Amino acid sequence: MFSKTSNNPPQGATPPAPQPPAPQPAPGPAAAPTAAAPAPASRPAQKTASVLSADLTIEGNISGGGELQIDGVIKGDVRIERVTVGEGGQVDGGIYAEAVEVRGKVSGSITAKQVRLYGNCHVDGDITHEQLAMETGAFFQGRSLRLQRSAPAAAPAPRPEPAPSLIKEANGGGLAPKPTPAP
Repeated sequence: MFSKTSNNPPQGATPPAPQPPAPQPAPGPAAAPTAAAPAPASRPAQKTASVLSADLTIEGNISGGGELQIDGVIKGDVRIERVTVGEGGQVDGGIYAEAVEVRGKVSGSITAKQVRLYGNCHVDGDITHEQLAMETGAFFQGRSLRLQRSAPAAAPAPRPEPAPSLIKEANGGGLAPKPTPAP
């Protein structure tokens, strides 16, 4: 009824080459299809912030793109895309950026779309902004000015006609009904 087959090949025959096992997906919390995952090369590299450490002092203006973490002292203007003034950081000059976070001290104006003042910061100067957030305890002495974006150039609106009911008379200065054109 049952017969046992032999795993031994007949004599004189060569055994077939062993096949490597098919690759198995790595176990994970959520296995996603590999075709849907983006290739690592297609993802843009994340930028890391440049850091001005606490033991450095720079005298002069700084400009560039990216992000700057200031833990030291800058005596001059800073023009960077994103600026963070750390708790021990100090800027004696203006800051011009897209986003500014202040935990330390700024003596000068700040111009940015987004400005956040943390509870232990000290800002002495005007802030020009679109969005301003201040935590309790933040020191700010100066003016808060709303950043005015220039409106896109649009076609001028058509001028409305004067009200048909009344117009000023040229000779008497009084009001009279508007004359109707002759047919």
